Amino acid sequence: MNGGPWVLASRRVVTDSGVQEAAVVVKDGKVEAVVPPQSAPQGLPVTDVGNHVVMPGVVDCHAHINEPGRTEWEGFETATRAAAAGGITTVVDMPLNSIPATTSREALRIKAASAEGRCAIDYGFWGGVIPGNAGELEGMVDAGVTGFKCFLIQSGVDEFPHVTREDLERAMPILARRGVPLIVHAELTEHEAPPQGDTRAYESYLKSRPRRWEDDAIRMMIDLCRKHRGRVHIVHLSSSDALADISAAKKEGLPFTVETCPHYLTFDAEHIPDGATHFKCAPPIREAENREKLWAGLAQGDIDMVVSDHSPCTPALKHLDRGDFAAAWGGIASLQFSLPAVWTGMRQRGHGVEELVRWMCRNPARLIGLEGVKGTLAPGADADLLVFDPEASFTPEPSGVLHRHKLTPYAGRALQGVVERSWVRGVPVYSRGQPLPRPSGQWVRRPGAA
Repeated sequence: MNGGPWVLASRRVVTDSGVQEAAVVVKDGKVEAVVPPQSAPQGLPVTDVGNHVVMPGVVDCHAHINEPGRTEWEGFETATRAAAAGGITTVVDMPLNSIPATTSREALRIKAASAEGRCAIDYGFWGGVIPGNAGELEGMVDAGVTGFKCFLIQSGVDEFPHVTREDLERAMPILARRGVPLIVHAELTEHEAPPQGDTRAYESYLKSRPRRWEDDAIRMMIDLCRKHRGRVHIVHLSSSDALADISAAKKEGLPFTVETCPHYLTFDAEHIPDGATHFKCAPPIREAENREKLWAGLAQGDIDMVVSDHSPCTPALKHLDRGDFAAAWGGIASLQFSLPAVWTGMRQRGHGVEELVRWMCRNPARLIGLEGVKGTLAPGADADLLVFDPEASFTPEPSGVLHRHKLTPYAGRALQGVVERSWVRGVPVYSRGQPLPRPSGQWVRRPGAA
């Protein structure tokens, strides 16, 4: 269905005005119209998916693809084919853990060359703010980065050092003037120490990264946001204790947004077995009561979106043979399963597909400057389409994992919601049970790039 105009019809189409029976008319890679089925243009090919949900493709603005430099951890080809199978049609790659890190215009050029022609879906790039690179930021904006990532604590890789408040005082006025967001790994401490005691016990790792690290970092970023009036976005929120400060910042009218991740909404510390280091991430997965407060914060609008924070590594770096949480790399492989994992939790708590689209499609598209282009079925948007069966269930098995490595905490866990088919700009990129087509993804730059 990528030659001429065509129509995708369903009794459940998720539009900006609600769920309705409709026909999505696709022409030249765009949504031309969303109309009642009887009003669709005559003579066009029609794909009618019955009662399956038709929705915009998921926009995942937080993934570590690790190419070039650590391609053995993941890579553009494997990451984007897994994303396509998971209903993601746009992904934005983090500036680490690739080598070189994306902290200069030249490093961005190298990364873009690595991705070109190898991505199953559309993709973008975050730049990085590190000590001493303020002079590189405008050049990366001109080249089309989505915005900039920084760490307030050690990142885990030497080529991406963390910043101080003084570094941010230099960088944030530049980003505010250029209208691009600063996205922040918000943990702050003067004394970072490894887990103590029995490091096979998950509790040892949880205690080593307390909630107050996030809470203090978020308060500092609210203060800087207030001072510089630039957009600040907190990545992978895990501490529900920060929600009161976040809510107050939003009520004040600050340009302050927040994401959380499927693993914080799915798992809980009480049920992570000793030695199960494939659950390790930073900030950590916290207690069940904390998880439920994150869900409440999402429902109330204090948390704006849910994105994967796909952060894989080679299985050897997880040290499963030792089960040592102190030694293991922190990061969860999740691109392929983010959508069903979140939908599983949503159904259990009474949320519907309209909220799903808001949290995983429309709001992430707004963050990356592509509101009205990605994450919506509005006329004029890219025809990034997803056919989703919300009533079906499945259990991920290693043999079906399309990430470079099969290790994921979602393996063996029953999930609700099955991706049947997806298109990017009207081009099919995934059909359940069929071979994946040739990569056709394109670099989507933030509007305003030179």
